[in-house]
Amino acid sequence: MVRKSPARRLALFGAIGLVALAAGHTWLWRTTAGELENGWKAWIALRRAQGWQVEHASPVRGGWPRSATLSMDRVRLEGGAATLPGGVALFAERVVLRVTPPRLDLLRVELPGQQRLRIGGTEYPFTADSLVAVVPLDSGAPPASAEVTAERLRVGTPAGGVAVRAARLMVEGSASATEAEPALALTLDAEELDLPAAPNAPLGGAFGPRVEAVSAELSVSGPLPPGRVPAARAAAWRDGGGTLELRALTLRWGPVRAEAAATLAFDEALQPMGAGTLRVAGAASALDALTEAGLVGRRAAATARAVLPLLSRPSADTGLPEIEVPLTLEDRTLALARIPVLRLEPLAWPTASR
Repeated sequence: MVRKSPARRLALFGAIGLVALAAGHTWLWRTTAGELENGWKAWIALRRAQGWQVEHASPVRGGWPRSATLSMDRVRLEGGAATLPGGVALFAERVVLRVTPPRLDLLRVELPGQQRLRIGGTEYPFTADSLVAVVPLDSGAPPASAEVTAERLRVGTPAGGVAVRAARLMVEGSASATEAEPALALTLDAEELDLPAAPNAPLGGAFGPRVEAVSAELSVSGPLPPGRVPAARAAAWRDGGGTLELRALTLRWGPVRAEAAATLAFDEALQPMGAGTLRVAGAASALDALTEAGLVGRRAAATARAVLPLLSRPSADTGLPEIEVPLTLEDRTLALARIPVLRLEPLAWPTASR
């Protein structure tokens, strides 16, 4: 009887181990891909039960060996006409669902190629070098948060094309939020936004076509009332003490360096109302630019120029003059330090579902 040497036995055990590992990995990939497809089908069934239309080409599994993916071409998601005239529709060239070990609790939703978003009667074509939403997976419960990142995002708008070098949006929600708790929280950061050229975008003509950076933190108090009539839901939310809190807004745009915070609600006519504070560096240059663009009247501008020196203080960070003034929004009029600067168009609410 010929005995195998220790080296040959070790090599045999190693080969068996590699085969077992490969088999286990293949089984994990098949299982994860199957769960992706089952989850996609369940999501579609739920949307259709809610009245949405969903169409797509046959799903294709892939990604082995690094990840499990499910790809769908020509995806159409359309609905929401009961709460928004014209509804909402997304037409995606491709949607890719991806789960990558060891983070089997995170789902990546990727949108490569050309996409179109329609809100009401307006369509917004968009594409990006990278557009990804990351959603935590919790068996038996809908996701409570999502993170969306975009690189080199290009969006077509009625006023012209908008390009964003990088953007990040964090969304957190709570279906059981009380009046004192946020039902929805949003955090947005974006860098290098190239805006349409004037005259279609007057602010771009005033401050320049590029916004260097913008960030915002918002929260909506809860609970959000159910229903299918937007005006009735908005009135119930208002009557329940609902508010939109702009916790922080920072903006770097041309001559403007601004920070703001505000709390907004709806008045008796379901129009936005609220109050807050605004801190601005470069206020005089910004006022001149707004006046030249026709966004601030000459009389209001003259009054503001007389008041600006009284409100200016050296910045603790840069030493440059900056102002901090109260903001108010009432009767569709935005005022800075009680000086009306902007009259808003009335917010039209659909009153009946379709």
